[in-house]
Amino acid sequence: MEDYVYVLDYLPKGRADLPPHKRHPTVYSIGENQFTLLELVPKNDATFTIGERIYVGKDPVLRKKIAKIKGRVSFEDMTSTAHGEMPYVILDIVHDQKEKFLKFYNESPAISTRFHVLELLPGLGKKMMHDILDERK
Repeated sequence: MEDYVYVLDYLPKGRADLPPHKRHPTVYSIGENQFTLLELVPKNDATFTIGERIYVGKDPVLRKKIAKIKGRVSFEDMTSTAHGEMPYVILDIVHDQKEKFLKFYNESPAISTRFHVLELLPGLGKKMMHDILDERK
């Protein structure tokens, strides 16, 4: 499970498509390590900004803004604001953890003599894979 998440959207009055008696404040977020999309229930006095990094781990002392994790949420169930902010937040996550992602590209192994791990990445064909491997040498 994720220990830290980044806020994609904060709805202080809840989702407008729910009946009034079922509305509660909601935070949509993306996990820092596994990019898990989560729906969170904030504590009463908490306020959030989009892109803010918050703790959602098991330690109750460190969890200052989140009351509970409601669960995972699909991309389609998120708000349009969350959809729009997601590329920017992912860019921030990758920028903050450059070493981790560069290590993947620099140390990715071949699966077999004809197939490489880099070929599994969407939009990366054989030509681009060979260019990356040549740069590594």
